[in-house]
Amino acid sequence: MKINRLPKDDKTNGWSAILPKRRAHDPVKGDVAADWVVLGGGYAGLAAARRLAENRPDDKIVLIEAGEAGENASGRNSGFGIDLPHNVGSSLDELDGSHRFMRLARMALDHLEGVVETHGVGCDWRRAGKYHTAVSPRGTREVLEPFAKELEALGEPFEWVEGEALRGKLGSPHFTAGVYTPGCVLMNPAALCRGLADTLPENVTVFENAPVLEAGFQNGVHLTTAGGSVRAPKMIMAANGFSEQFGFHPRRFLHLIAHASLTRPLTEAERAEFGVEQAWGLTPANAFAGITMRYTEDHRILIRQGLSYRPNQRIGANEQAQVQARHKALFDARFPMLKGVEMAHTWSGFVCLSRNGAPAFGPLAPNIWSAVCQNAVGVTKGTFGGILAADLACGRDNPLIADMESLGAPDILPPRPFLDLGVRARFQWELFTNRHEA
Repeated sequence: MKINRLPKDDKTNGWSAILPKRRAHDPVKGDVAADWVVLGGGYAGLAAARRLAENRPDDKIVLIEAGEAGENASGRNSGFGIDLPHNVGSSLDELDGSHRFMRLARMALDHLEGVVETHGVGCDWRRAGKYHTAVSPRGTREVLEPFAKELEALGEPFEWVEGEALRGKLGSPHFTAGVYTPGCVLMNPAALCRGLADTLPENVTVFENAPVLEAGFQNGVHLTTAGGSVRAPKMIMAANGFSEQFGFHPRRFLHLIAHASLTRPLTEAERAEFGVEQAWGLTPANAFAGITMRYTEDHRILIRQGLSYRPNQRIGANEQAQVQARHKALFDARFPMLKGVEMAHTWSGFVCLSRNGAPAFGPLAPNIWSAVCQNAVGVTKGTFGGILAADLACGRDNPLIADMESLGAPDILPPRPFLDLGVRARFQWELFTNRHEA
Protein backbone atom coordinates (compact mmCIF):
# COMPACT_ATOMS: atom_id res chain seq x y z
CA MET A 1 0.00 0.00 0.00
CA LYS A 2 1.12 3.54 -0.70
CA ILE A 3 1.40 5.96 2.22
CA ASN A 4 -0.58 9.09 1.40
CA ARG A 5 0.33 11.43 4.26
CA LEU A 6 3.74 11.78 5.89
CA PRO A 7 5.01 13.77 8.88
CA LYS A 8 6.31 17.20 7.91
CA ASP A 9 9.00 18.98 9.93
CA ASP A 10 8.65 22.76 9.59
CA LYS A 11 11.94 23.34 11.46
CA THR A 12 10.31 25.52 14.13
CA ASN A 13 10.76 23.38 17.26
CA GLY A 14 12.11 25.71 19.93
CA TRP A 15 13.36 22.91 22.19
CA SER A 16 15.76 21.70 19.50
CA ALA A 17 16.63 25.22 18.30
CA ILE A 18 18.33 25.94 21.65
CA LEU A 19 20.44 22.77 21.46
CA PRO A 20 23.77 22.21 19.70
CA LYS A 21 23.69 20.90 16.16
CA ARG A 22 23.33 17.13 15.88
CA ARG A 23 24.31 14.79 13.08
CA ALA A 24 21.34 12.63 12.17
CA HIS A 25 21.62 8.92 11.49
CA ASP A 26 21.75 8.02 7.81
CA PRO A 27 18.56 7.20 5.89
CA VAL A 28 17.96 3.74 4.45
CA LYS A 29 20.28 2.85 1.59
CA GLY A 30 19.66 -0.29 -0.42
CA ASP A 31 17.77 -3.32 0.86
CA VAL A 32 18.10 -4.02 4.58
CA ALA A 33 17.08 -7.26 6.30
CA ALA A 34 16.45 -7.45 10.04
CA ASP A 35 14.74 -9.63 12.63
CA TRP A 36 12.57 -6.75 13.88
CA VAL A 37 11.55 -3.35 12.60
CA VAL A 38 10.22 -0.58 14.82
CA LEU A 39 8.31 2.07 12.89
CA GLY A 40 8.50 5.50 14.52
CA GLY A 41 11.22 7.22 16.55
CA GLY A 42 9.17 8.87 19.29
CA TYR A 43 9.06 7.74 22.92
CA ALA A 44 7.20 4.51 22.13
CA GLY A 45 9.48 3.49 19.28
CA LEU A 46 12.68 4.37 21.14
CA ALA A 47 11.56 2.44 24.21
CA ALA A 48 10.43 -0.55 22.13
CA ALA A 49 13.73 -0.73 20.24
CA ARG A 50 15.76 -0.57 23.44
CA ARG A 51 13.64 -3.25 25.11
CA LEU A 52 13.77 -5.54 22.07
CA ALA A 53 17.55 -5.23 22.10
CA GLU A 54 17.60 -6.24 25.77
CA ASN A 55 15.16 -9.10 25.24
CA ARG A 56 16.80 -10.38 22.04
CA PRO A 57 20.49 -9.40 22.19
CA ASP A 58 21.36 -11.61 19.22
CA ASP A 59 18.63 -10.24 16.95
CA LYS A 60 19.08 -7.41 14.47
CA ILE A 61 16.66 -4.57 15.13
CA VAL A 62 15.93 -1.62 12.85
CA LEU A 63 14.26 1.60 13.97
CA ILE A 64 13.01 3.73 11.09
CA GLU A 65 11.99 7.36 11.57
CA ALA A 66 10.46 9.65 8.95
CA GLY A 67 12.27 12.71 10.31
CA GLU A 68 14.86 13.15 13.04
CA ALA A 69 14.74 12.26 16.71
CA GLY A 70 13.50 15.18 18.76
CA GLU A 71 11.89 16.97 15.82
CA ASN A 72 8.61 15.06 15.79
CA ALA A 73 5.72 15.33 18.26
CA SER A 74 7.75 13.67 21.04
CA GLY A 75 10.31 16.46 20.97
CA ARG A 76 7.72 19.25 20.70
CA ASN A 77 5.73 18.67 23.89
CA SER A 78 6.01 20.73 27.07
CA GLY A 79 8.63 18.51 28.68
CA PHE A 80 6.61 16.99 31.52
CA GLY A 81 7.13 13.39 32.64
CA ILE A 82 3.73 12.91 34.30
CA ASP A 83 3.51 10.32 37.10
CA LEU A 84 -0.12 10.90 38.13
CA PRO A 85 -3.37 10.64 36.18
CA HIS A 86 -4.73 14.04 35.15
CA ASN A 87 -8.16 13.22 36.53
CA VAL A 88 -8.45 11.00 39.57
CA GLY A 89 -11.81 9.46 40.41
CA SER A 90 -13.05 8.78 43.90
CA SER A 91 -14.68 5.35 43.49
CA LEU A 92 -12.77 2.21 44.44
CA ASP A 93 -12.57 1.13 40.79
CA GLU A 94 -11.28 4.53 39.72
CA LEU A 95 -8.70 4.61 42.51
CA ASP A 96 -7.53 1.13 41.54
CA GLY A 97 -7.20 2.33 37.95
CA SER A 98 -5.15 5.29 39.15
CA HIS A 99 -2.80 2.97 41.02
CA ARG A 100 -2.34 0.90 37.85
CA PHE A 101 -1.53 4.02 35.83
CA MET A 102 0.94 5.23 38.46
CA ARG A 103 2.76 1.88 38.42
CA LEU A 104 3.11 2.15 34.65
CA ALA A 105 4.12 5.82 34.63
CA ARG A 106 6.69 5.45 37.39
CA MET A 107 8.19 2.41 35.69
CA ALA A 108 8.58 4.55 32.55
CA LEU A 109 10.20 7.43 34.45
CA ASP A 110 12.60 5.06 36.23
CA HIS A 111 13.53 3.55 32.85
CA LEU A 112 14.15 6.95 31.27
CA GLU A 113 16.10 8.18 34.27
CA GLY A 114 18.30 5.09 34.07
CA VAL A 115 19.13 5.83 30.43
CA VAL A 116 19.77 9.52 31.17
CA GLU A 117 22.12 8.72 34.06
CA THR A 118 23.89 5.76 32.43
CA HIS A 119 24.63 7.57 29.19
CA GLY A 120 24.95 11.12 30.49
CA VAL A 121 22.10 12.43 28.35
CA GLY A 122 22.07 16.22 28.73
CA CYS A 123 18.39 17.09 28.74
CA ASP A 124 17.93 19.07 31.99
CA TRP A 125 16.27 16.02 33.56
CA ARG A 126 14.97 17.00 36.98
CA ARG A 127 12.34 15.54 39.32
CA ALA A 128 10.99 18.98 40.09
CA GLY A 129 7.32 18.11 40.54
CA LYS A 130 4.58 20.33 39.15
CA TYR A 131 1.79 22.69 40.12
CA HIS A 132 -1.79 21.99 39.06
CA THR A 133 -3.33 25.45 39.20
CA ALA A 134 -6.63 27.30 39.02
CA VAL A 135 -7.21 30.91 38.03
CA SER A 136 -10.68 31.37 39.55
CA PRO A 137 -12.30 30.46 42.85
CA ARG A 138 -14.66 28.29 40.82
CA GLY A 139 -11.76 26.36 39.34
CA THR A 140 -10.30 25.92 42.81
CA ARG A 141 -13.62 24.63 44.14
CA GLU A 142 -14.52 22.38 41.21
CA VAL A 143 -11.09 21.00 40.26
CA LEU A 144 -8.37 21.53 42.83
CA GLU A 145 -10.27 20.69 46.01
CA PRO A 146 -11.59 17.35 44.62
CA PHE A 147 -8.10 16.62 43.24
CA ALA A 148 -6.54 17.15 46.66
CA LYS A 149 -9.11 14.86 48.33
CA GLU A 150 -8.47 12.13 45.79
CA LEU A 151 -4.71 12.40 46.24
CA GLU A 152 -5.32 11.86 49.94
CA ALA A 153 -7.34 8.74 49.11
CA LEU A 154 -4.46 7.49 46.95
CA GLY A 155 -1.96 8.16 49.72
CA GLU A 156 -0.03 10.52 47.47
CA PRO A 157 1.97 13.45 48.89
CA PHE A 158 0.97 16.96 47.85
CA GLU A 159 1.12 20.56 49.02
CA TRP A 160 -1.69 23.10 48.80
CA VAL A 161 -0.36 26.53 47.79
CA GLU A 162 -2.39 29.71 47.35
CA GLY A 163 -2.29 33.50 47.40
CA GLU A 164 1.05 35.21 47.96
CA ALA A 165 2.80 31.91 48.61
CA LEU A 166 1.84 30.70 45.12
CA ARG A 167 2.83 34.02 43.61
CA GLY A 168 6.24 33.65 45.22
CA LYS A 169 6.67 30.19 43.69
CA LEU A 170 5.53 31.11 40.16
CA GLY A 171 6.34 34.81 39.89
CA SER A 172 2.82 35.62 38.69
CA PRO A 173 -0.28 37.02 40.42
CA HIS A 174 -2.57 35.33 37.89
CA PHE A 175 -3.35 32.16 39.85
CA THR A 176 -5.65 31.65 42.81
CA ALA A 177 -4.40 28.29 44.10
CA GLY A 178 -2.35 25.26 43.15
CA VAL A 179 -1.76 21.68 44.17
CA TYR A 180 1.94 20.79 44.08
CA THR A 181 2.87 17.13 43.58
CA PRO A 182 6.54 16.13 43.76
CA GLY A 183 6.81 13.20 41.33
CA CYS A 184 6.71 14.92 37.93
CA VAL A 185 9.93 15.16 35.88
CA LEU A 186 10.78 18.24 33.82
CA MET A 187 13.18 18.10 30.87
CA ASN A 188 13.99 19.36 27.40
CA PRO A 189 12.03 16.77 25.40
CA ALA A 190 13.99 17.23 22.17
CA ALA A 191 17.28 16.64 23.98
CA LEU A 192 15.82 13.57 25.66
CA CYS A 193 14.68 12.08 22.35
CA ARG A 194 18.06 12.75 20.76
CA GLY A 195 19.81 11.07 23.67
CA LEU A 196 17.52 8.04 23.57
CA ALA A 197 18.10 7.60 19.85
CA ASP A 198 21.87 8.05 20.02
CA THR A 199 22.45 5.60 22.89
CA LEU A 200 20.52 2.55 21.68
CA PRO A 201 22.27 -0.83 22.02
CA GLU A 202 24.63 -2.00 19.28
CA ASN A 203 22.14 -4.45 17.79
CA VAL A 204 19.78 -1.57 16.92
CA THR A 205 20.29 0.33 13.66
CA VAL A 206 18.58 3.71 13.47
CA PHE A 207 17.53 5.20 10.15
CA GLU A 208 16.44 8.86 10.13
CA ASN A 209 14.99 11.08 7.40
CA ALA A 210 13.55 7.88 5.97
CA PRO A 211 9.79 8.31 5.48
CA VAL A 212 8.08 5.10 4.43
CA LEU A 213 6.45 5.57 1.03
CA GLU A 214 5.01 2.10 0.61
CA ALA A 215 4.31 -0.78 2.98
CA GLY A 216 3.48 -4.45 2.58
CA PHE A 217 2.51 -6.89 5.32
CA GLN A 218 2.31 -10.24 3.58
CA ASN A 219 5.07 -12.75 4.26
CA GLY A 220 6.56 -10.43 6.82
CA VAL A 221 6.95 -6.67 6.78
CA HIS A 222 8.33 -4.78 3.78
CA LEU A 223 8.79 -1.00 4.12
CA THR A 224 9.98 1.01 1.11
CA THR A 225 11.66 4.42 1.38
CA ALA A 226 13.17 6.74 -1.21
CA GLY A 227 16.62 5.24 -0.72
CA GLY A 228 15.89 1.57 -0.16
CA SER A 229 13.77 -0.87 1.82
CA VAL A 230 13.61 -2.73 5.12
CA ARG A 231 12.38 -6.29 5.47
CA ALA A 232 11.68 -8.06 8.76
CA PRO A 233 9.40 -10.87 9.93
CA LYS A 234 8.15 -8.83 12.93
CA MET A 235 7.24 -5.20 13.56
CA ILE A 236 6.23 -2.87 16.36
CA MET A 237 4.06 -0.02 15.11
CA ALA A 238 4.99 3.16 16.98
CA ALA A 239 4.06 5.84 14.44
CA ASN A 240 1.26 7.17 16.66
CA GLY A 241 -1.48 8.94 14.64
CA PHE A 242 0.27 8.17 11.37
CA SER A 243 -0.37 4.45 11.94
CA GLU A 244 -3.71 5.06 10.20
CA GLN A 245 -1.80 5.59 6.96
CA PHE A 246 -0.64 1.97 7.17
CA GLY A 247 -4.19 0.63 7.42
CA PHE A 248 -4.25 0.22 11.21
CA HIS A 249 -6.74 1.63 13.75
CA PRO A 250 -9.22 3.10 11.25
CA ARG A 251 -11.64 5.67 12.71
CA ARG A 252 -10.10 5.47 16.16
CA PHE A 253 -8.04 8.66 16.49
CA LEU A 254 -8.72 12.36 16.92
CA HIS A 255 -5.92 14.53 15.57
CA LEU A 256 -5.37 17.78 17.45
CA ILE A 257 -2.76 20.50 17.15
CA ALA A 258 -1.20 22.19 20.19
CA HIS A 259 0.89 25.36 20.11
CA ALA A 260 3.84 26.45 22.25
CA SER A 261 6.21 29.41 22.57
CA LEU A 262 9.51 29.78 24.39
CA THR A 263 11.10 33.08 25.41
CA ARG A 264 14.73 34.02 25.19
CA PRO A 265 16.61 33.57 28.49
CA LEU A 266 15.76 36.22 31.06
CA THR A 267 18.55 38.66 31.81
CA GLU A 268 19.97 38.93 35.30
CA ALA A 269 17.96 42.11 35.88
CA GLU A 270 14.77 40.46 34.62
CA ARG A 271 15.35 37.47 36.87
CA ALA A 272 15.66 39.79 39.84
CA GLU A 273 12.39 41.47 38.89
CA PHE A 274 10.76 38.06 38.33
CA GLY A 275 11.85 36.96 41.79
CA VAL A 276 11.79 33.19 41.24
CA GLU A 277 14.83 31.00 41.84
CA GLN A 278 13.60 27.44 41.18
CA ALA A 279 12.54 26.05 37.81
CA TRP A 280 8.89 24.97 37.80
CA GLY A 281 6.16 23.39 35.70
CA LEU A 282 2.46 24.23 35.75
CA THR A 283 -0.59 22.48 34.32
CA PRO A 284 -4.01 24.20 34.20
CA ALA A 285 -7.24 23.13 35.85
CA ASN A 286 -8.78 23.07 32.37
CA ALA A 287 -6.68 22.11 29.36
CA PHE A 288 -8.92 23.87 26.81
CA ALA A 289 -9.14 27.32 28.40
CA GLY A 290 -6.00 27.31 30.54
CA ILE A 291 -2.28 27.45 29.83
CA THR A 292 0.52 24.99 30.49
CA MET A 293 3.72 26.79 31.49
CA ARG A 294 7.34 26.15 32.44
CA TYR A 295 10.19 28.15 33.90
CA THR A 296 13.26 26.32 32.66
CA GLU A 297 16.70 25.71 34.08
CA ASP A 298 18.17 28.20 31.59
CA HIS A 299 15.68 30.92 32.65
CA ARG A 300 13.24 30.76 29.77
CA ILE A 301 9.45 30.72 30.11
CA LEU A 302 7.37 28.35 28.03
CA ILE A 303 3.71 28.87 27.23
CA ARG A 304 1.59 26.15 25.67
CA GLN A 305 -1.90 27.30 24.84
CA GLY A 306 -4.37 26.56 22.08
CA LEU A 307 -5.80 23.19 21.11
CA SER A 308 -7.68 22.73 17.88
CA TYR A 309 -8.95 19.88 15.74
CA ARG A 310 -6.69 19.23 12.76
CA PRO A 311 -7.45 15.97 10.91
CA ASN A 312 -5.04 16.84 8.06
CA GLN A 313 -2.09 17.16 10.51
CA ARG A 314 -0.81 20.34 8.89
CA ILE A 315 -0.26 24.00 9.89
CA GLY A 316 0.60 27.12 7.91
CA ALA A 317 3.10 29.91 8.64
CA ASN A 318 0.36 32.56 8.97
CA GLU A 319 -1.34 30.60 11.72
CA GLN A 320 1.91 30.28 13.66
CA ALA A 321 2.45 34.06 13.46
CA GLN A 322 -1.02 34.57 14.96
CA VAL A 323 -0.25 32.03 17.67
CA GLN A 324 2.96 33.83 18.60
CA ALA A 325 1.14 37.16 18.97
CA ARG A 326 -1.53 35.54 21.14
CA HIS A 327 1.08 33.86 23.32
CA LYS A 328 2.89 37.18 23.79
CA ALA A 329 -0.35 38.80 24.98
CA LEU A 330 -1.01 35.94 27.38
CA PHE A 331 2.56 36.12 28.66
CA ASP A 332 2.27 39.87 29.29
CA ALA A 333 -0.97 39.36 31.24
CA ARG A 334 0.64 36.76 33.50
CA PHE A 335 4.05 38.39 33.88
CA PRO A 336 3.48 42.15 33.70
CA MET A 337 6.95 42.81 35.10
CA LEU A 338 8.50 41.11 32.02
CA LYS A 339 6.75 42.87 29.12
CA GLY A 340 10.04 43.47 27.35
CA VAL A 341 10.59 39.73 26.94
CA GLU A 342 9.75 38.41 23.48
CA MET A 343 8.81 34.94 22.28
CA ALA A 344 12.00 33.62 20.68
CA HIS A 345 10.42 30.45 19.28
CA THR A 346 6.87 29.37 18.44
CA TRP A 347 5.99 25.91 17.20
CA SER A 348 3.19 23.38 17.01
CA GLY A 349 2.85 19.66 17.56
CA PHE A 350 0.21 17.11 16.68
CA VAL A 351 -1.56 15.15 19.39
CA CYS A 352 -3.32 11.83 18.88
CA LEU A 353 -6.30 11.15 21.15
CA SER A 354 -8.94 8.47 21.41
CA ARG A 355 -12.49 9.37 22.37
CA ASN A 356 -12.35 7.30 25.56
CA GLY A 357 -8.74 8.10 26.45
CA ALA A 358 -7.53 4.54 25.83
CA PRO A 359 -4.26 3.61 24.07
CA ALA A 360 -4.00 1.44 20.97
CA PHE A 361 -1.84 -1.33 22.40
CA GLY A 362 -1.34 -5.00 21.61
CA PRO A 363 -1.43 -7.34 18.63
CA LEU A 364 -2.46 -5.79 15.32
CA ALA A 365 -1.87 -8.70 12.96
CA PRO A 366 0.30 -11.81 12.98
CA ASN A 367 3.77 -10.69 14.16
CA ILE A 368 2.77 -6.99 14.35
CA TRP A 369 2.20 -5.19 17.66
CA SER A 370 0.95 -1.68 18.38
CA ALA A 371 2.15 0.98 20.84
CA VAL A 372 0.36 4.16 19.74
CA CYS A 373 -2.12 6.81 20.91
CA GLN A 374 -0.67 8.33 24.08
CA ASN A 375 -3.50 10.83 24.61
CA ALA A 376 -1.20 13.82 25.18
CA VAL A 377 0.93 12.15 27.90
CA GLY A 378 3.63 10.97 25.53
CA VAL A 379 6.74 10.91 27.71
CA THR A 380 5.40 8.31 30.13
CA LYS A 381 2.60 6.64 28.15
CA GLY A 382 4.73 6.31 25.04
CA THR A 383 7.63 4.88 27.03
CA PHE A 384 5.69 2.27 28.96
CA GLY A 385 3.65 1.41 25.86
CA GLY A 386 6.82 0.73 23.86
CA ILE A 387 8.47 -1.30 26.63
CA LEU A 388 5.41 -3.47 27.18
CA ALA A 389 4.75 -3.95 23.46
CA ALA A 390 8.29 -5.30 23.15
CA ASP A 391 7.78 -7.61 26.13
CA LEU A 392 4.47 -8.83 24.72
CA ALA A 393 6.03 -9.44 21.31
CA CYS A 394 8.88 -11.43 22.88
CA GLY A 395 6.62 -13.47 25.15
CA ARG A 396 8.28 -11.99 28.23
CA ASP A 397 6.31 -12.42 31.44
CA ASN A 398 5.67 -8.92 32.78
CA PRO A 399 2.78 -8.30 35.20
CA LEU A 400 2.55 -4.68 34.03
CA ILE A 401 1.18 -5.90 30.69
CA ALA A 402 -2.09 -6.63 32.49
CA ASP A 403 -2.09 -3.08 33.86
CA MET A 404 -1.57 -1.79 30.33
CA GLU A 405 -4.35 -3.92 28.90
CA SER A 406 -6.70 -2.71 31.65
CA LEU A 407 -6.54 0.79 30.11
CA GLY A 408 -8.83 -0.46 27.34
CA ALA A 409 -8.88 0.12 23.59
CA PRO A 410 -9.94 3.16 21.54
CA ASP A 411 -13.64 3.51 20.78
CA ILE A 412 -14.71 3.81 17.17
CA LEU A 413 -15.50 7.35 16.01
CA PRO A 414 -18.47 8.60 13.99
CA PRO A 415 -17.83 9.03 10.26
CA ARG A 416 -16.79 12.37 8.84
CA PRO A 417 -18.19 15.03 8.40
CA PHE A 418 -20.34 14.28 11.47
CA LEU A 419 -17.17 13.74 13.50
CA ASP A 420 -15.77 17.12 12.46
CA LEU A 421 -18.96 18.96 13.38
CA GLY A 422 -19.18 17.20 16.74
CA VAL A 423 -15.55 17.78 17.72
CA ARG A 424 -15.57 21.46 16.80
CA ALA A 425 -18.84 22.03 18.65
CA ARG A 426 -17.42 20.28 21.72
CA PHE A 427 -14.31 22.47 21.61
CA GLN A 428 -16.36 25.64 21.50
CA TRP A 429 -18.50 24.43 24.38
CA GLU A 430 -15.44 23.59 26.48
CA LEU A 431 -13.90 27.00 25.85
CA PHE A 432 -17.13 28.80 26.69
CA THR A 433 -18.00 26.86 29.83
CA ASN A 434 -14.44 27.06 31.19
CA ARG A 435 -13.69 30.67 30.24
CA HIS A 436 -13.25 31.47 33.93
CA GLU A 437 -9.95 29.52 33.77
CA ALA A 438 -8.50 31.51 30.86
